[in-house]
Amino acid sequence: MIPITAMSGRRVALFGLGGSGLSTARALAAGGARVAAWDDNEAARSAAANAGVALENLAEADWANFSALVLSPGAPLTHPEPHWSAQHARAAGVEVIGDIELFCRERARLAPRSPFVAITGTNGKSTTTALSAHIMRTAGIDVQMGGNIGTPILDLEPPDSNRAHVIECSSFQIDLAPSLDPTVAIITNVSADHLDRHGSMEHYASVKERLVRGADVALVSVDDEWSWRIGQHRSERLALPGRGVLPVSVMRRLDWGFFLDGTRIVSRKPNAAETILADLDGIATLRGRHNAQNAAFAAAMIEMWKFEPGVAQRGMESFPGLAHRMEIVGTVGRVLFVNDSKATNADAAEKALLSFDDIFWIIGGKPKEGGIEPLRPLFPKVRKAYCIGAAAEEFAHSLGGSTPHEISGSLDRALATAARDAAACDAPEPVVLLSPACASYDQFANFEARGDAFRDLVHTHVAHSSNTRGGA
Repeated sequence: MIPITAMSGRRVALFGLGGSGLSTARALAAGGARVAAWDDNEAARSAAANAGVALENLAEADWANFSALVLSPGAPLTHPEPHWSAQHARAAGVEVIGDIELFCRERARLAPRSPFVAITGTNGKSTTTALSAHIMRTAGIDVQMGGNIGTPILDLEPPDSNRAHVIECSSFQIDLAPSLDPTVAIITNVSADHLDRHGSMEHYASVKERLVRGADVALVSVDDEWSWRIGQHRSERLALPGRGVLPVSVMRRLDWGFFLDGTRIVSRKPNAAETILADLDGIATLRGRHNAQNAAFAAAMIEMWKFEPGVAQRGMESFPGLAHRMEIVGTVGRVLFVNDSKATNADAAEKALLSFDDIFWIIGGKPKEGGIEPLRPLFPKVRKAYCIGAAAEEFAHSLGGSTPHEISGSLDRALATAARDAAACDAPEPVVLLSPACASYDQFANFEARGDAFRDLVHTHVAHSSNTRGGA
């Protein structure tokens, strides 16, 4: 835990009592703050009370007594309208912040130059975060990894000059962290997502851009327009030694920066020879161009710390991959089963479709803006699609007569039919791919629950197939 001594003696309002909210309440109390916590959900309040968190109905509180509101990233700050607790705070002149901001303030007190890597992006940020942390551990560094991935940031060990924090940041968390000042900031890519919470693409990109404003060094993709603009803005605004922006590309060679040459990640500096940082050939957990981008960012970040040659290569070769992100969960004969439940939008699903051929594609859930229309050029890679959830009818219409498909409705029916069809086809390695291009909330609590359900169904199918073959 990181006790938040920066708020010692102050009265702090906290709204949102999920995992990160409970973590924040504990950290504030441990640092000497007087916490008044609330949640609109009665079950969440009950769980918090059982955990010893002091509850107070913030809708009836005197906001003049609060020094800050720590808002859950799940509660809207701006669109479609600010959460009621944020409205109360602003009316009383109380700052609205999040747990990442509390970490930044505590780091400034304890170890302001401690290594801090902050990573965001519409897609790829989780893999980039996990891979970066894994490589640093390979180099013998004390690494704390968390934030939007797994462990809440305030449940990690405190900042220290000999300890690195590698933190995934969502746009919602960045919006609540005005003091963000990482040693290295990474923006993997920016494409349309969460527009219901940000109002417009311009606002969404501007929030992502805040990650790099206070960074010592920024690593930014130049492969999409929005990221490229962010890099240009930083270059124009902060033309200062040691506070530059370094470009990363997997689409083309660069005159300087980091880029992909075949399967090799290359570093090129002005007036210097090219350096090969790693070669991705044969690394199954980093398959596909999107993972090459993740690996390029991780290798570039490692280059910033001047580790001995070969560290990035060794770390990538031993990287186990992440659950729900093109995770190979089983094989039956020639058929490969891949769990890509984290692909909650078309841009993310595109990465998986580009990585395989002869795909039996399970898609659907709660649809996002644009649906699967952007994926139309990749439909020829799909042998058949299986539509589930609320988006089933819409996606079936998009697939039309160009791609064989059926409305399966549920994941279990889709898996059973896809497995049967894949086993009957003549492809050398057919792939049953769950890459939904949708949020999960219509049928599952989150993408992890959806991916876990798919993995369990595959394991049952694999076991049944093995028993059938054994008894033949």
